[in-house]
Amino acid sequence: MEIFDFVFFRNALIGIILVSVASALIGTYVIVRRLMFVTGGITHSCFGGLGLGYYLGWNPLLVAGAFAIGSAVGIEWLSTRQHVRRDTAISVVWSLGMAMGVIFIFLTPGYVPELNSFLFGNLLTITTADLTVFAVYLAVLLGVFVGLYRMITVCAFDADYGRTIGLPVRAVNMLMLVLVSISVVLTLKLIGIMLLMSLFGVPQMIAEVFTPRLRPMMIIAAGVSLVCSVVGLFISYYSNIPASATIVVTLVVAYAIARAIAYAIKRTHNR
Repeated sequence: MEIFDFVFFRNALIGIILVSVASALIGTYVIVRRLMFVTGGITHSCFGGLGLGYYLGWNPLLVAGAFAIGSAVGIEWLSTRQHVRRDTAISVVWSLGMAMGVIFIFLTPGYVPELNSFLFGNLLTITTADLTVFAVYLAVLLGVFVGLYRMITVCAFDADYGRTIGLPVRAVNMLMLVLVSISVVLTLKLIGIMLLMSLFGVPQMIAEVFTPRLRPMMIIAAGVSLVCSVVGLFISYYSNIPASATIVVTLVVAYAIARAIAYAIKRTHNR
């Protein structure tokens, strides 16, 4: 229990709890809408914002956030208004963001020591200000899901029916893409660009093993993400290995266990 005497560990624990729940909720929407590739494009486009932020001497996370939201809006605009194939629009945004990041980092004088934390994540650098931002975002996300749950569900599963009954499908989809973008940016410092996608996909894959419904899927994904993230954090502390990588491995092991349990249940019912 002496590890709780360290402020950095307490901050890391609280931060991973907040972000794991938030990413599980928004990640469920991403999985249902089949937007994982879109999320990948948004994630990698943030690298351009990070590079520009360091080059201009501005807050890199704020610039990355602008890049993320701009990328989400750009992908949606190209695919819906300009009739560009979604995968093509994503590949353009993805490669452009990475290329701009490389250029601006190259032009930035000196060495950028914080860049590795955004690429690979560093839970132990979370500050009290980070926790405040995460908590505010999670509160907003929960408010959106509680207040707009019916519209989000209809727009996610049957957009044509939503248009028929007069729901603002385009506005709802855009709002959710903005929330996905914000979640990506806020999670960058925790688990990094390279490992971010795991929190948006693996807990939801585990939840899908047991239920196809949106609300139970969110609850199960949030619980799995929370437990695996905390377990991974403790394992990384005692084994002295990177926390972000440990959390990802823990999630994948949990998915393998979930599949084994589902297979065992299926065999029992077939007997």
